Amino acid sequence: MRHVFDRTLLTLTIVLIIIGFFVFSSASLGLLARDGARFSSVAFSQVLFGIIGGSIALFITSTIHYRFWRQYAFYICLVSIFITFLVFIPGISLNHGGAHRWIVLGPISFQPAEILKISFIIYMATWLSGMKHTLHNFKTGTLPFIGLVAGVGVPLLMQPDTDTYLIMVSASVAMFITAGGRIRDVILMAITGFVLMVILAFTRPYIMDRIQVFLHPSLDPQGSGYQITQSLIAVGSGGIVGRGFGQSIQKFEYLPEPISDSVFAVFAEEFGFVGSVLLILLFTVFALRGYRIATHAPDLFGMLLVVGIITLIIAQVILNIAAMLAIVPLSGLPLPFISKGGTALLMLLASIGIVLNVSKYQKKISI
Repeated sequence: MRHVFDRTLLTLTIVLIIIGFFVFSSASLGLLARDGARFSSVAFSQVLFGIIGGSIALFITSTIHYRFWRQYAFYICLVSIFITFLVFIPGISLNHGGAHRWIVLGPISFQPAEILKISFIIYMATWLSGMKHTLHNFKTGTLPFIGLVAGVGVPLLMQPDTDTYLIMVSASVAMFITAGGRIRDVILMAITGFVLMVILAFTRPYIMDRIQVFLHPSLDPQGSGYQITQSLIAVGSGGIVGRGFGQSIQKFEYLPEPISDSVFAVFAEEFGFVGSVLLILLFTVFALRGYRIATHAPDLFGMLLVVGIITLIIAQVILNIAAMLAIVPLSGLPLPFISKGGTALLMLLASIGIVLNVSKYQKKISI
């Protein structure tokens, strides 16, 4: 029997990569007015590691049977956690904005959390599929689940990287529900999580600043509220159809990190309301197609794997765009497929390759 991967998801992925390349290129022009050398190095990393390396990774993971990952899930996750802790070792770690999130090895720098995200999803899919008969029990199912999710948060919260941990928790909870976890346990976890976030906000000044800015955007427009103020100006300046490709003004000197957190604001300014809606619709179709593959997966492990990966991607998309529109507090999360980050794009495409492999063995569906 000839197995064929889901061409619709692959096509959507290619379209998003192409859009991301052009939007990233346009947003990168803003760096020319600030630091030309940085522009060239970032563009090189994005193309070589992100697009080329990511395409190779997607091809490789799409050819590996998805059940292969189940055999080595524990060891992969363990190694990923170890690598993540390396960010605290002086000499190989990079401190940026008070956070230890990057490892630098000569000319190469990467964020270990990007590797940890997909590794933990693979392990969680393995664990949940093996515990499906005990998830309805709080002591044998829910409590160990909470322990695993809390444990993986230690190296991330120490960095600190609260935003990445938040989307990992979202993906894990989606997998927990899919595997048969009780809704009342999810509600209990949500309440507990909210209380812990409040405590964290009072112990981490930067989180409290984000909340204050979210509640009062004009409180400090030249300080903590500067990024969201400039983002809203960029989005508003785009109007209905935008200024045109490459014509963003805010990316020059105004928007902090125009190729990272704020890249959606650049996109909205250049393509306007119409372009923004189309991009959101494209992400929506991508998500729906991914979840459709999950519902037709041949086993629970494959289903959980796809649900975790797709939720991980879409949760990040939602938080990034919502933050740029001041719908939720500002986050430091990049926009998948579009923001800078060669390692992030490489791991993103590698994870999509896994989803495509699951789609090869899905039950027959109409395209």
